[in-house]
This record gives sequence, structure tokens and C-alpha cells, in this order.
Amino acid sequence: MCRWLAYAGDPLQISRVVLDTKHSLVAQSLNSPLGAETVNGDGFGLGWYAADGAIGARPAVFHSIEPAWHDENLREIAQAIESPLFFAHVRAAAGPPIQQTNCHPFRYGNWLFMHNGGLAEFAAIKRELVLEVAPEYFVGIRGTTDSEVVFALALTYGLMDGPIEAMAATLRRIEEVGRGHGVDQTVQGTFAVTDGSSLWAFRYSSAHRSRTLYHSEDIEVLREMYPGLERLQVFGTRARLVVSEPLSDLPGAFIEVPESTAVIIGPDGGYRHEPFLAA
Repeated sequence: MCRWLAYAGDPLQISRVVLDTKHSLVAQSLNSPLGAETVNGDGFGLGWYAADGAIGARPAVFHSIEPAWHDENLREIAQAIESPLFFAHVRAAAGPPIQQTNCHPFRYGNWLFMHNGGLAEFAAIKRELVLEVAPEYFVGIRGTTDSEVVFALALTYGLMDGPIEAMAATLRRIEEVGRGHGVDQTVQGTFAVTDGSSLWAFRYSSAHRSRTLYHSEDIEVLREMYPGLERLQVFGTRARLVVSEPLSDLPGAFIEVPESTAVIIGPDGGYRHEPFLAA
């Protein structure tokens, strides 16, 4: 499938987590011990908000079909940009072709969305799902992935008013359509969405055996646990990461998100867990 990370907090150079850590996202693109596929080399994407941007501003995106470990432009961009909130994603194509329009994150207005996982038998249920997308979001579908359809459906079901409720309605509807086509366990994955201020991440699958998802511990807690550890000094007090798998082997640095759970990260860096479509 894929690997992804989301960062929120004080402005941070993107390369700090995409490139520079021991088990960075680029490292995961070549060797992902916890992923469904070891190699995620079918393109990548970045989405970021300007450090001096206003709330509600449109994020920038960069997509490439190059393997992340091979792309010099990724290194240049990641080292040049500081952002208070950004998404990064490396792709392992599971069917839809390798093309820029199929690379995550996807954008609508000031919103970003990305996904690791898939919809079972997507070809069989795609037409019914796409026909439910509101016209204003349908015209924005540019690629052929199931992930982009999930995003468009979530927008249709009110993502911009209530992300948790909209994602729940979207995934329940996908499961309903799947059952109508004889597919009992349609949804698999982890999902992330942001409006540039808050961040929502979801770990859910119909079988309740979802892809892995973690978020970082409070930076002040880590500094107390590891006084003098230099690599922690680059992070501000509001820093928070949500990741497909930990970026380092530092004990206690990352907390596993439970199955069927939503993680909500506010502008102040605080977080909470909420049950999400629990069995």
C-alpha cells in the first residue's frame, strides 16, 4: 500500500522528518518493516501550508512519480521549506496507474487528505460511489484511485463541517455499497485530513485489522526522558507527528493508535483519541 506522515506544530524544516531521521519517510519508501509492502516506490507527494500563511489559506502541493529515494527535487524542496503543518506520502500502487494525479495528498480548497490502504473490489463499486459525489466535488476528481473517491465522498458528506462525522458516514456508505456487491470487508486503511489548523487521523478497517498508525509523544515528556538528546531540540513545544510507522527506535517516542480510533490534534499541539466506528 503506502506510508505517510503528518506534522503539526511550530514551523519545521520538512527534511527533518521526511529525510533526516533514522527511519524517515524516504527510508520507509525503500524499506518499510511494518508496511504491507516493503518498498513504496511508485511516486510521492508533499502538501504544506506556508509558515506565514493565514488560517484558511490554500496549501501548496508537489507530486512526482519518481521513487522518493531517487528524486533530487524532493531533497531540494524538503530542505528549503519550513512549515507549521505538512503531509508527506510515499506510494505503493495497488492497481491504479503510476501518474501524478494518483499521488497523495489530495487537495480541495484549504483541505488536504491522504490514505494508506484500499477499498476491496473497487472496480465493482466505483461507479455507484462516484455517482454519489456532489457535482462541485466530482469535477475535482483528477485521478483514478479509490483514495481520491473517498475524499470526494467525505466532502460530499460534510467533511468541512465535521470531519469525524463525515468520515464515519463515508466509510459506512462504502461498506454498504460493498455488501450490495457481495464484498463483506470493503474498507482498509489509515486516513489523514486537515484544514490547515487542526489535524484528524483515523485508523479503521471493516475487518478491524487495520494498517499501523502512531503519533508522537509530547516533546516536553521526551526531553525529560532523554535530557540533552540533541535531535529533540529542533522541535518546538507544539510539535506533533502522526505516522504510518515510527521514525526512530527511541523507546517511548511514538504511541500506537488503537484500532477503530480517531486522533484529533488541535492548533495548540494537544491531542485526544475518540472511538471511531468501533465494533
